[in-house]
Amino acid sequence: MLGISYFYKKMELKKHHKIIIGSFSSIVLVFMIVSGILIFTLFAKQEINYNDLNSGITDIHSKITELTEVLIETQSNVNSLGTHVTSINEEFDLLKASAGDDFSGIIENSVKSVVTIMTDISQGTGFIISEEGYVITNAHVLSGAKEVTAINYNQEMLNTEFIGYDQNFDIALLKITGNYNKLNFANSDDVSIGEQVIAIGNPLGLQFSVTKGIVSAVHREGINGEEAYIQTDAALNPGNSGGPLINKQGEVIGINNFKVSSGESLGFALESNYIKEVVNDIAYEFLNQTLI
Repeated sequence: MLGISYFYKKMELKKHHKIIIGSFSSIVLVFMIVSGILIFTLFAKQEINYNDLNSGITDIHSKITELTEVLIETQSNVNSLGTHVTSINEEFDLLKASAGDDFSGIIENSVKSVVTIMTDISQGTGFIISEEGYVITNAHVLSGAKEVTAINYNQEMLNTEFIGYDQNFDIALLKITGNYNKLNFANSDDVSIGEQVIAIGNPLGLQFSVTKGIVSAVHREGINGEEAYIQTDAALNPGNSGGPLINKQGEVIGINNFKVSSGESLGFALESNYIKEVVNDIAYEFLNQTLI
């Protein structure tokens, strides 16, 4: 009997152990399931956050691109505005000069296209007629000279090449190195008696001097017998020869040529229409092209 009781007790202990082991296994299984769910939830949340982050980065990149485009457009508008403001300022200077006695805007724009012509025996004035650096002056300024140099408004001495000349109208064509702003020509047939003008030149060696006057007459006969000269009371002196006579629109109406020494305020300038014809003839003969 004792043996049988002991056997049953051993059997009951093993059964208890099985329950414990089974319970522990269940707990482990539940833990694994719960852990799996939690891990899956965590990864799913990270995936959602990653997608949200990626979407946010894409939106930021898109906004940066839009902002860059706006900045570029703004800069373009600023540049355009700056150009427009510059144009308005230039037009205002022209308007101011045309409306009153103030030639300052015209002078500031024109004088930079005027040069001093220096030779080994004399000096005069010239002005630029093309952006490539072609310059005209009076032929008598170069008469007898072996060397010629042009000096610009910045006091730079420029290499100067003699191209050709017309003796009858006293015009010589030169070429200086570099690119420049040119002076434009008016139609001299539109010049009116009494309109105000300025002469820019180097009278008596005083570089880039400006004198003011009016048109006294047009189509005056010159020493060559041609009725091709504007008479002006703007002061002309030795050194003014070859300089421009400019109207209130900043355009060349003549090239200052000579004065009557026996009288006061009797200066003469070859009319612009003749200048253009003569210069183109010289350029075509020596360069096989026209310039004006």
